Amino acid sequence: MAAATLKDLYRPLGKTGIQVSPLGLGTVKFGRNEKVKYPMPFDLPDEDTLVNLLAVARALGINLIDTAPAYGLAEGRLGRLLAGQRPDWVIVGKAGENFSDGVSSYDFTPDAIRRSVESSLRNLQTDYLDVLLLHATQGDEALCRDEALLKTLSDMKSSGMVRAVGLSTYSVAAGLLGAKIFDVLMISYNLGWRAEESVIQAAAENNCGILLKKIFNSGHVVHGQDKDTVTETFQFIFEKSSVAAAIVGTVNPTHLKENVEKLAAALIGK
Repeated sequence: MAAATLKDLYRPLGKTGIQVSPLGLGTVKFGRNEKVKYPMPFDLPDEDTLVNLLAVARALGINLIDTAPAYGLAEGRLGRLLAGQRPDWVIVGKAGENFSDGVSSYDFTPDAIRRSVESSLRNLQTDYLDVLLLHATQGDEALCRDEALLKTLSDMKSSGMVRAVGLSTYSVAAGLLGAKIFDVLMISYNLGWRAEESVIQAAAENNCGILLKKIFNSGHVVHGQDKDTVTETFQFIFEKSSVAAAIVGTVNPTHLKENVEKLAAALIGK
């Protein structure tokens, strides 16, 4: 039997006009292993390992990749690793959070956001991001009301620096506001955290694209002896037709293949 792929299962990302694979590759583990929420410590992979992982991802039909300045070396490594492949990837970038010397810092002023995006473009060796998300923390509701910030995002979109803009949320309240004003939201949603259902509904009503994070609770999903929690998770999150994709971070090609196989089965079986 042919290996499962996601090539025929791409989904629209809201009103952006962008088509994405329902599984996206998160890149925290490409560049940062300090102060992360994964259950087990890990060493950063070498770039040969990442070259292979990205080749496997493309062969599996994954076209969506998620990164951020706060992910340490990830942007710079991706810039080297994706050389010559830019048309093959939908790149979701972020701005507002930086990580240095083991500490996160946040700056959502318009000038800081613009400088951050310019830096990301240099690191990624690209002229544009497909999606730019504000990498929010507490107080994210205020970002949705910051007219100067919103104008900066709009200007970057008009100039072609980014194709779509949005928010990686911290709170439900920000998600409900953001669904009305942004192109894309990235929200937390999984079997144990369902508070964002109202945000998914609001996004559907406003044709705002939805990307999901932490679907496996940062790797803390427990597999019961008689229960396939991964398949159950995929079936659960994609019950919402407005969900475009879920971002899952891994540097293990076997785990990636297993996830794609289970996700493809869950979607085809609907």
